[in-house]
Amino acid sequence: MIANKKVAFYTLGCKLNFSETSTIARNFVNEGFERVDYSEKADIYVINTCSVTDNADKRFKTIVKNALKKNDEAFLIAVGCYAQLKPEELAAVDGVDLVLGATEKFNVTSYINDLSKNEVGEVHSCEIVDADFYVGSYSIGDRTRAFLKVQDGCDYKCTYCTIPLARGISRSDTLQNVIENAKEISSKGIKEIVLTGVNIGDYGKGEFGNKKHEHTFLELVKELDQVNGIHRLRISSIEPNLLKDETIDFVSQSNAFVPHFHIPLQSGSDELLKKMKRRYLRQTYTNRVEQIKATMPNACIGVDVIVGFPGETDELFLETYNYLNDLDISYLHVFTYSERPNTEAVAMQGVVPKKTRAKRSKMLRGLSAKKRRAFYESQLGNTLTVLFESENKEGYIHGFTENYVKVKTPWNPDLVNTLHTITLTNIDEDGLVRFDFLKAPITI
Repeated sequence: MIANKKVAFYTLGCKLNFSETSTIARNFVNEGFERVDYSEKADIYVINTCSVTDNADKRFKTIVKNALKKNDEAFLIAVGCYAQLKPEELAAVDGVDLVLGATEKFNVTSYINDLSKNEVGEVHSCEIVDADFYVGSYSIGDRTRAFLKVQDGCDYKCTYCTIPLARGISRSDTLQNVIENAKEISSKGIKEIVLTGVNIGDYGKGEFGNKKHEHTFLELVKELDQVNGIHRLRISSIEPNLLKDETIDFVSQSNAFVPHFHIPLQSGSDELLKKMKRRYLRQTYTNRVEQIKATMPNACIGVDVIVGFPGETDELFLETYNYLNDLDISYLHVFTYSERPNTEAVAMQGVVPKKTRAKRSKMLRGLSAKKRRAFYESQLGNTLTVLFESENKEGYIHGFTENYVKVKTPWNPDLVNTLHTITLTNIDEDGLVRFDFLKAPITI
């Protein structure tokens, strides 16, 4: 009898993985399992894997060991991107009992017969061409915000990326289903929804199991903006070539969408962008940033950038560094290039030494800190709205403004998951922003 058994989850990687873990967890609960925190003893541990970097691969073994320390008889299941790409490798890790690929992960409970340990992990994975159907997901683990999946897979062929191999072709949720999920999230008292997917600007493709576009990303945004009870909608990450002027203009006048964009750049060098097979050149990126700042001067703009890609000379790295230094952006997410099997980049000439990659990464992280500080300073004196988080961090409660300025004030449990109008006053020594309250909480 496996009902009433305890199950715990660990998620590696992106917001999309978090939304999918949350959905898988709800399936377990609906079938009579009790969900517990990963730090607790459980009968089953489900690890949702990532394949974007080497580090995520290595961390998997550590997570498995930690689970077995809590319960050496626990049934261990691996799902997610790495489970799709290297199922046999994961199955060979000591203690892993079941590995499920891209199409099987949402049916995980149907693969559990009894919970006896396997000598070698059992593998159920598909050819990635079979991952052509869509499973909607959203996460509601955090009281203040939810990650809502609207799209999966990718048709792009970036030379460094394994995601199309791990997640399959680009496909979308139906507009009706996204709206229904958004309403369900709203009904639970969650104030903010973050839209997520692999390539969300491609929304609409595959909505009906083929390449026909019934709806566009702009139509999705407009429909979501009409859902009652959602105070904030945030676009997590969108390709610069798919972020259209019409979307930027709509967000600038929207009821719920906030002035915060995260736009992958990857390199400030056209030469490297071509080698990466990105679908734009630097000028397109510049135009996107200028358009956002023209319509929303206080908007926060985050940037993904890769350092150490094959062929990145000192000169080309400095081209990226100087480009970002001059650009009106707010922070960087810096990724150190790591070789991934079955990608074009693995065979490219001009491999950058690991030490050089680390040095360049450190330089860009320093630039990110400088950019974030400058952005926060530019916001001092502004009146904004903060949504408070649910955690007590060393006697303080943190929150984010609509344009993603992180603020802090002494802990007060009554503030959790409430919205307040504030004026930003000064930057604390830890880099977070202090403020004055202007009004009582916004009533819901």
